[in-house]
Amino acid sequence: MIFDVLYAGHELLIDRPLRERKAILDALFAWLRYPLDSEAVAAQKLLSFAAAGDPPHTARLLRAPSARAASAVQLDELFDRARARGNEGLMIKDAASAYTPGRRGQSWIKLKRELATLDVVVTAVEFGHGKRAGVLSDYTFAVRNGDRLLNVGKAFTGLTDAEIAKMSQWFLEHTTADHGQVRQVEPRIVIEVAFNAVMRSNRHDSGFALRFPRIVRLRNDKPVEDIDTLQRVEDIYNEQLHVQKTA
Repeated sequence: MIFDVLYAGHELLIDRPLRERKAILDALFAWLRYPLDSEAVAAQKLLSFAAAGDPPHTARLLRAPSARAASAVQLDELFDRARARGNEGLMIKDAASAYTPGRRGQSWIKLKRELATLDVVVTAVEFGHGKRAGVLSDYTFAVRNGDRLLNVGKAFTGLTDAEIAKMSQWFLEHTTADHGQVRQVEPRIVIEVAFNAVMRSNRHDSGFALRFPRIVRLRNDKPVEDIDTLQRVEDIYNEQLHVQKTA
């Protein structure tokens, strides 16, 4: 999926505004789809290009869809269309922005929204990295399936440093198996997690994995018996498929 062009016509383009790079990229796709000279024909033998409206299965390289928005309402519409295609969200880019490798700024902003939240139980914890190397900050969590607990993901963001320090002590005191970096713990801590999508996965016994999960809050008010079920995860997954098929 091609969304930008950095070099063309023997010229480095990263300092050119995005609107100019977009026009150059559109012209390249047109040139390769309708070759007029031997160079284009040679390139077409190596790469298969397609433009908007072409059947996706006919090309190995596709032009990423792009649109201009002048209001929050238009952004909402574009976001809904992106999610219907199976994308996680939008990249909002300033039309005057250069291409700056390895740097983040306000010219390019990622827009994502949580798909849903689940109440889950922590089954294993792992020591973090960097400033969290000495605390148990990475939580593997599970949903219920009858009397069984089946893992569906791992999250390491969302809690404060104070909450992580407090929970680390609890997990150290309630470890059931110590594997060094990773510890299995008593499944008694319930957390609420948000996520962007549900995927089929062989990584967990549940057969599912949450994409980009983050911890919303500790659920000290909720018993393990009341956490969400595998059926709820499967229902969310099927709802995603339905939206994508009917879009």
